Amino acid sequence: MGEVLLITDRTRSRDRPVEEVAAAAVHGGVRMIQVREKDLPTRPLLALVRAVIRTASAALGAAGRVKVFVNDRLDVALAAGAQGVQLGASTIPVAAARRIAPGLAIGYSAHAIEEALEAERDGADFVTFSPVFETTSPGVKAPAQGLGRLAEVCGALRIPVFALGGITAECVPEVIAVGTQGVAIVSAVTEAADPAAAAEAIVKACRGAACLKERSE
Repeated sequence: MGEVLLITDRTRSRDRPVEEVAAAAVHGGVRMIQVREKDLPTRPLLALVRAVIRTASAALGAAGRVKVFVNDRLDVALAAGAQGVQLGASTIPVAAARRIAPGLAIGYSAHAIEEALEAERDGADFVTFSPVFETTSPGVKAPAQGLGRLAEVCGALRIPVFALGGITAECVPEVIAVGTQGVAIVSAVTEAADPAAAAEAIVKACRGAACLKERSE
């Protein structure tokens, strides 16, 4: 428990390249990165994913492996050699993606418990559930769902659940306490003056909260 998933957003990265922010997050302890740049055409997106894989791996060195996921685009994930794909209600279905790429890790972006359960039945490896708290992310118009709804999803699923939406280091203990595997973050790292330090603070909060939860069970 206590994992951190960084979701990229080049419009919020203070003019820093996405791969630079991703590498900084890896230095801070992040081991999962989702490249979510929905407006990029196929070839630029493919080049970006490859750059993120390359720089994230270089940042980690021989200490392990960073899992890179591609938002929506199964074709780009496969072409780039990414470790996974993040799907949702408007993408190729989870079951179809599993048949096409049985070895690929599949995440699913859920906004309701029914969605999350369906994704689990269809073979998703984990879900992100959002928005948990109020968020400034552009395009997110849904109201915050809160810790109670998050706890319901965690209790209903067997696969890991990552809390997304308004996540900061300060609120990490609350979301871990209700049963999440970890957190997914965007602005807390991408907009930070020091992405590595911001990532490290969240990673430490996650690991500490996970250890406390395990000791209490």
